[in-house]
Amino acid sequence: MLLLAVDTATPAVTVALHDGRSVVAEAHQVDARRHGELLLPSVDRVLAEAGLKLDAVTGVVVGVGPGPYTGLRVGLVTAATFASVLDVPLHGLCTLDGLAYAAGQTGVEGPFVVATDARRKEVYWARYEDPRTRTGGPAVDRPAEIAEQVAGLPAVGAGALLYPEVFPDVRGPEHQSAAALASLAAEKLAAGEEFLPAQPLYLRRPDAQVPKNYKVVTPK
Repeated sequence: MLLLAVDTATPAVTVALHDGRSVVAEAHQVDARRHGELLLPSVDRVLAEAGLKLDAVTGVVVGVGPGPYTGLRVGLVTAATFASVLDVPLHGLCTLDGLAYAAGQTGVEGPFVVATDARRKEVYWARYEDPRTRTGGPAVDRPAEIAEQVAGLPAVGAGALLYPEVFPDVRGPEHQSAAALASLAAEKLAAGEEFLPAQPLYLRRPDAQVPKNYKVVTPK
């Protein structure tokens, strides 16, 4: 087994290779505006570090969000292209599940909340009983609107750091990790568990919209 995992649903452009036992290589950069520019070089980097070629990959894992439209699309389209060209399975996982799993690796047990930045003064969030069990969400809300639901719970993720009045007990990790996503996928494959379709979890309309009162110009 050799899983290639990618996730661009958050500001982190993150890639990892997992051989079914452990992560053999990973690359991680945080830049919310350069997903398309950074992703393919990151894939090349992890393959070179592992001393492997792309055709050694037996499965592709992708974080399906929730996340902003543009960044999320980069990872999904790239993962789908790799899976199609290589003729290997494509496995979708909730990005927040990857963060929850990574939190478990740092000692967070649960219950807890994962929150990422959704912009527009909102967060994408989900509640977890433990690092492998999501009990609510994912959803997108203004932090003040969910204050009662998350009161008293530790929180994980960059979104929680932005709103300390709602998430006073923030723990690591801050950003998504494809290494954690790949490890979670390897566990699920070994246990025969199902994956999500590799379709984007936007949870709301795209930020970019056609301007109001748009004037259509037609040839004379």
